[in-house]
Amino acid sequence: MIIQSIDTFPVAIPLHTPFKTALRTVTVAESIYVKVTCTDGTIGWGEAPPTHVITGESLSSINYCIEKILKPATLGKTLFEREKLFEILHGSVVGNTSAKAALDMALYDCLSQICNLPLFQFLGGYQDSMETDYTVSINDPEQMATDASHYITNGFNILKIKVGKDDIEKDIERIRAIRRTIGPDPLIRLDANQGWSVKQAIYAIRRMEELNLQIELVEQPVKAYAIEELKQVTDQTHTPIMADESVFSVQDAKRVLETKSADLINIKLMKSGGIYQAMKINQLAEAYGIPCMVGSMIETKLGITAAAHFAASQKNITRFDFDAPLMLSNDPLYGGVYYEGCTMTLSDEPGLGIRGLELEHILS
Repeated sequence: MIIQSIDTFPVAIPLHTPFKTALRTVTVAESIYVKVTCTDGTIGWGEAPPTHVITGESLSSINYCIEKILKPATLGKTLFEREKLFEILHGSVVGNTSAKAALDMALYDCLSQICNLPLFQFLGGYQDSMETDYTVSINDPEQMATDASHYITNGFNILKIKVGKDDIEKDIERIRAIRRTIGPDPLIRLDANQGWSVKQAIYAIRRMEELNLQIELVEQPVKAYAIEELKQVTDQTHTPIMADESVFSVQDAKRVLETKSADLINIKLMKSGGIYQAMKINQLAEAYGIPCMVGSMIETKLGITAAAHFAASQKNITRFDFDAPLMLSNDPLYGGVYYEGCTMTLSDEPGLGIRGLELEHILS
């Protein structure tokens, strides 16, 4: 089973509503799709969106890395020596984690098809469905409360609230407005996207605890590099703290886990470089007794389907943030993960369950 060809395609799909965080505002989901064709005709697909403010990658850098570095390194290699194959993939260039992730998931798509298994079963098969949250973008408190109520009405039980963009008191008021509007039952998790200082984070979280706003967790309250500050927030608040941008690699995870700097870890394929390294991060976290969430960037259903297969395959992954395809103005893909409200279900088709014929029609 030899890798015969690797092709890349640019994709751009408008969002129905701008997506706003402390780091950026997105109006169009842009990606590079990757197609891997093997000598027996097996075709695998992957995706890499540019996220300049997190991974440092652009559309052009992703495409260049795949076409000029990863493709020459992996063409002609056999999938039956997958440990060696992934060693070559990840060792061929430093960083460029989204580019690596796109090729990584396409290779896993091929491998699980060869075994005639859906990818989640190939990886572990823990479950075939999960519940995703829905993200509330940063806006004025009244608008965020209205948006939150709309998502709850549409069947979502868990909201991920973006904070960290401006005044800390306004962030607290945002959460108070949302909780007043949606009531006590839905889960609320916060994501500051590195937007708070350590003092702001401790103050805000303690204040929300005093107000009984029932926050499930707070994701990446401080700068990604500030592990000591992350630990201070974790040690000085009762609300669970999740590391996101602080953990790209197994080495990053080891540092966070050894220092007990967070209560949870958010794994994203675009940070880890794909499923191969994501599995190692999750296994390390599980050894330390730390559960994981799997999240995503602003991706289409292709990348989300790969992340969902990985997440569903592992017992230690207990939270899921896969709402990105629901933000798109249209869904151009056939197959893959199926959404019914907040419930995501994986098909029993081999691989990702997204067939190349439809994709080639879309990209032509």
